[in-house]
Amino acid sequence: MSPTAIWTMYLFEMSRFFRSLVQSLISPVISTSLYFVVFGAAIGRSIEEMDGIPYGAFIVPGLVMLSVMTQAVSNGSFGIYFPKFMGTIYEQLSAPVSFLEIVIAYAGAASTKALLIGVIILGTSTFFVDLHIQHPAMAAAFLLLTCISFSLMGFIIGIWAESFEQLQLVPLLIITPLVFLGGSFYSISLLPGIWHTISLFNPVVYLVSGFRWSFFGTAEVPVGLSLMAIAAFTALCLVVIWRIFQTGWRIRQ
Repeated sequence: MSPTAIWTMYLFEMSRFFRSLVQSLISPVISTSLYFVVFGAAIGRSIEEMDGIPYGAFIVPGLVMLSVMTQAVSNGSFGIYFPKFMGTIYEQLSAPVSFLEIVIAYAGAASTKALLIGVIILGTSTFFVDLHIQHPAMAAAFLLLTCISFSLMGFIIGIWAESFEQLQLVPLLIITPLVFLGGSFYSISLLPGIWHTISLFNPVVYLVSGFRWSFFGTAEVPVGLSLMAIAAFTALCLVVIWRIFQTGWRIRQ
């Protein structure tokens, strides 16, 4: 494994991020701030508490997860799709670098971008609500694992996509609905009977619940189960990527 090759590809991806700083960083922060205003201030007047937590603070983990997941998938998919679209992916495949080095560089850059946005949004939230993190180490672990796993998912989407429209298809039709239905803005304990059971099949529920536990010490599903879910999802993405490079699917045509 060549650290130089990984670092070179990583820096190239990060430089593209900083060249479009307004679109890449400022835009999602402003959008999330609007969520704080609408949900925290407006709706929060009608809903003072959720599970014994002030509503404005309750939605913070969900909003951070919403931004981190969408940004990780978006950056991960576009990062690998663009060289595939331009044809430079073949130069990388013919260079003396392994698929693991390519994945580490591109997914690492996408994870860094998503993590940076998540931290900034978390800092921005303190201007709107009084926030204390009970388990900062676990919060960092959940945030980092989410960035990595969804960046890997974005990497897969970028290889699968054959057009720029398809890059937006999965985040728009799958990721965003799952986050909104995953207890980001409410407690799934409020859902009646069968709907509560159905929600437990939503993987985002476990991520949001575990991340919220690191803030307030309360969770809707066991924290250990949340960690197992994110670990299993990360492992699944790695297996899929390994098979893609092994077979050359969508990259050696």
